[in-house]
Amino acid sequence: MVDTYALYRRLAAYPQGRRIFSLVFEQAAPYFRTARPRFVELGPNRAELTIAKRHRVQNHIGTVHVIAICNGLEAAMGALAEATIPPSRRWIPKGMQVEYTAKATTDIRCVAETDPADWAREGDVEIPVRVKGVRADGTTVVEGIIRLWVTDKPTR
Repeated sequence: MVDTYALYRRLAAYPQGRRIFSLVFEQAAPYFRTARPRFVELGPNRAELTIAKRHRVQNHIGTVHVIAICNGLEAAMGALAEATIPPSRRWIPKGMQVEYTAKATTDIRCVAETDPADWAREGDVEIPVRVKGVRADGTTVVEGIIRLWVTDKPTR
């Protein structure tokens, strides 16, 4: 299994490395391809990527479709989880709650964040990942929580 965070750190050291990482990430999780997320930052407890406003992700009124934004938020959350989770644990999304707060009229910056203390809890736990989509002018267009179910990996 690929260590997502190690791959990001290795590639980000090179020119165009974040772009290459983004393309590799899409290959590993093809359902993100339509949103075409481009990673800006990835580390424990924080991930940030952008979704370009382009025809493929626009709705009938010419704004970035909220489902494309949610796709980007889920990509940021997944990368954050992979960069943060202890090696003996595993995660799976449990649910997503988002509010649409403004029109997405520009490229969108998708941010996912968690608190370090959440990942230190033992046993089967639910971890809230705070997510938001932000326009170029700083206006938040989507915000919410993606809940993760985190458990110990089975012993083999």
